[in-house]
Amino acid sequence: MASSLATADVPPLSARTDAWLVEQSRTQRDEDAFGELVRRYQDRVFRLVVSILGQEFSADAEDVAQEVFVRAHHALGAYRGDAAFGTWLYRIAFNHAVNVKGRMRFRAPHVTDLVLYSRQDGAPTAADQLEAYRRQAMVRACLNELPDVYQSAVRLHYWLGASVSEMAVMLDAPENTVKSYLHRARRLLQAMLAQRGFHG
Repeated sequence: MASSLATADVPPLSARTDAWLVEQSRTQRDEDAFGELVRRYQDRVFRLVVSILGQEFSADAEDVAQEVFVRAHHALGAYRGDAAFGTWLYRIAFNHAVNVKGRMRFRAPHVTDLVLYSRQDGAPTAADQLEAYRRQAMVRACLNELPDVYQSAVRLHYWLGASVSEMAVMLDAPENTVKSYLHRARRLLQAMLAQRGFHG
């Protein structure tokens, strides 16, 4: 009877703090505790990774996100709690995704441009489709020339719908800095597109 009462008093992993889960993972090699950390952060890590690699590499982003958690698991011994676990994890994700992006730069994406534009509403003419294709391709090309943190900010906000406060956590930057990233990225993109003959 006493043992069943003691078991009933133990809170579920989902109610535990990140710090407790990290400590259990580190000192007790508790895979369930680390699994709970993965469950909590997998969506945001994926969103951060895909924001760096680009939407055309979203299939690769799933593999990279898994690699991030493997790296984090191996590096738990080095985690000292100076920053929140999420902040530490996002830094690993950001750095790893930037490294992977450098290696992938000359690879063809998994998703073709035609698939990306098949989601357009209505039934545009062939000329409209060609113009939209050219504009989208140019936007992507210009976006890929921006610094990685600007690319990530633009994709997180405009493609993945992340709020400024969410981005501040994922990019480990104050909200005003994130707003500055977005503002500068927009200005740079407009200037680059204008140089290439795309206005508006």
